[in-house]
Amino acid sequence: MMRADATSALGENMARLRRHGLLVLGLLALLLPGYWHLATTVWSDDSQAHGAIVLLITIWLFWREQDRYIAVAAHCATVPALASALLGGLLFFVGRSQDIPLLEIPGQIALVLALILYYRGWAGARVYWFALLFWLVVIPLPAVVVDPLTRSLKQDVSILAEWLLYSANYPIARSGVILNIGPYQLLVADACSGLNSILALMAMGALYLYLAGHKGLKRNVPLLLAVVPIAVLANVVRVVTLILVTFYFGDAAGQGFVHEFAGLLLFSMAMVLFFLLDLLLGRIFERRQG
Repeated sequence: MMRADATSALGENMARLRRHGLLVLGLLALLLPGYWHLATTVWSDDSQAHGAIVLLITIWLFWREQDRYIAVAAHCATVPALASALLGGLLFFVGRSQDIPLLEIPGQIALVLALILYYRGWAGARVYWFALLFWLVVIPLPAVVVDPLTRSLKQDVSILAEWLLYSANYPIARSGVILNIGPYQLLVADACSGLNSILALMAMGALYLYLAGHKGLKRNVPLLLAVVPIAVLANVVRVVTLILVTFYFGDAAGQGFVHEFAGLLLFSMAMVLFFLLDLLLGRIFERRQG
């Protein structure tokens, strides 16, 4: 019985795909060139690799909510759909022709929103509100925003790492974002600032809260606000770990596999802290309700 239901659902999905085949092909023609360019340029840098993951999650979110969207009664919000289409077309044309993802991707989102409004109105848009907002995380931030934040975060991480290791009686000194420990000198690079970790963790934290379905702001807002200090703390632990590995095992060890593994450790540790904080807040609210 379950297999028959699954086959029936697959058949319905394929029928819908055939009915809207031209629309799907048109969307792919709009979307694929820009994302192929990002995949071969911006996303090839480890610091921006989260963009591809966010895009895949966005596609999954649209697929996940398709049954709810189809269940909405057909209704055309003509004026909002037309306004969104005009704005999206303008942003997309300028962004694509001038290679500006900061304009191109919002243009794509506005065009998709126009289609949603055309077929299902505002009720359909409410189904996909989170997927549309989550899509914005794909946009690579411009250097005018990234550079000042990166410099500030690098400085803070360097200061905290020096303070922790000096308090533990390690022979460490700092000059700006350069750390000297024993015979070794280490530079806290842009990738070690934690900015990209903060952005990726904010996206994953928002996704977690959306899927968890917590009610009310008293639990959701503290969790989202905690993402920044958690990411900074995890990044300090990463930098301290790399300094200690270099101090005890040499520069080759600190810049080799351990350096790459430390990035995975940072993200995993930050997500675990986020989940533990959510669990703690859940227990607190349960006790208050009890």
